[in-house]
Amino acid sequence: MPSFGAILTAIVTPFGHDGSVDEQAFVRLMAHLHENGSDGFVVCATTGEASTLSDEEHLDLVALAVAERPAGATIIAGVGSNDTRHAVHLTARACELGADGLLSVNPYYNRPSRRGIVAHYREVSRAADRPVVLYNIPQRTGSDMPNDLLAELAQLEHIEGVKQANNDSLAVVDGLALYAGNDDILARVLDLGGAGGILTSSHVVGPELRRMVDEPGERAAIHDSLLAVFEALSVAPAAVTNKAALNLLGHEVGTPRLPYVETDEHETATIRAMLQDRGLLVGAPA
Repeated sequence: MPSFGAILTAIVTPFGHDGSVDEQAFVRLMAHLHENGSDGFVVCATTGEASTLSDEEHLDLVALAVAERPAGATIIAGVGSNDTRHAVHLTARACELGADGLLSVNPYYNRPSRRGIVAHYREVSRAADRPVVLYNIPQRTGSDMPNDLLAELAQLEHIEGVKQANNDSLAVVDGLALYAGNDDILARVLDLGGAGGILTSSHVVGPELRRMVDEPGERAAIHDSLLAVFEALSVAPAAVTNKAALNLLGHEVGTPRLPYVETDEHETATIRAMLQDRGLLVGAPA
């Protein structure tokens, strides 16, 4: 089983005023998150707005993360695509660039058959030389990977984990490290003996999520105390809300790229109120 750590942040991609990737802000954000509970980072995934990055931007960001990571932090590169050739290309290049692991979502939009999904991942596994974490998120891909299919995929070389974002299918599958794909199931995953979570609210409440790992006796209470956080950060897509929260907290990460848009007045007020309720806005810009 891979040992990437328990709290892995699906890190946002900061953009500058001209819309380009802000590499300095990215490095600063990695350092901040590592100091606040993150064991590692998933780079160029959904919350990192990978769908709007060129391959050059995508791979340059993976290389930057590997080169500038805080000491001890792990880097997992998002390499998913609904074009198998493209997924294979990203997989091979991320391995060459030194990522510790790979996150590979099942093909979205074209919704291949079960045999097609297996064939897709067979090619991905052949291109990899390090652990691959599957990503099951049917609400985005349009197709679910049930646990028996995950067990079949676990037989492929290098397929060693799953980020599970189908809350109804939560179970440890033999041969796969289980990671929470939704923040509100981290406690359940840890209680099941899972490896941890690939999370987004760790941009804001990393220390509390860290405590859920380190203080199992307090896990349920901590989970309950974070429900309002999860709710506030779900008023828009995670890339949008977490950027809004970070900007409110003084971490300049810019605005999202279209088709994402910035939070509106009501959404921003909801996020600000949550931050204020938790005492996180003390000393932050108004």
